[in-house]
Amino acid sequence: MREGHVERCDCPALALYLVLVTVADAQGLSFYGDAALARLLSIEPVQVRQARADLIAADLIAYQPPLYQVLSVDAVPRELSRDEQRARLAQLRALLERPKS
Repeated sequence: MREGHVERCDCPALALYLVLVTVADAQGLSFYGDAALARLLSIEPVQVRQARADLIAADLIAYQPPLYQVLSVDAVPRELSRDEQRARLAQLRALLERPKS
């Protein structure tokens, strides 16, 4: 949530991601066809393809038919807003200005 992953995806993409995370093995791998995923998610196959494309663009999954891999979210940085940048700089300055004991 903190890294903005949810904000980059719409509901079908997030639903697909939830399924893939839930069914993945220890390496994040799973395989499902578009028709099976469409039935499971109650969406059209074209929406599955778009959701998959969105997740790939967000660097959340890799896909080589029929194999999906859920990727580590730590590897996907989010750009900070100016307010967030200022707040983090203020925190760093406060830490640096603390008297050393």
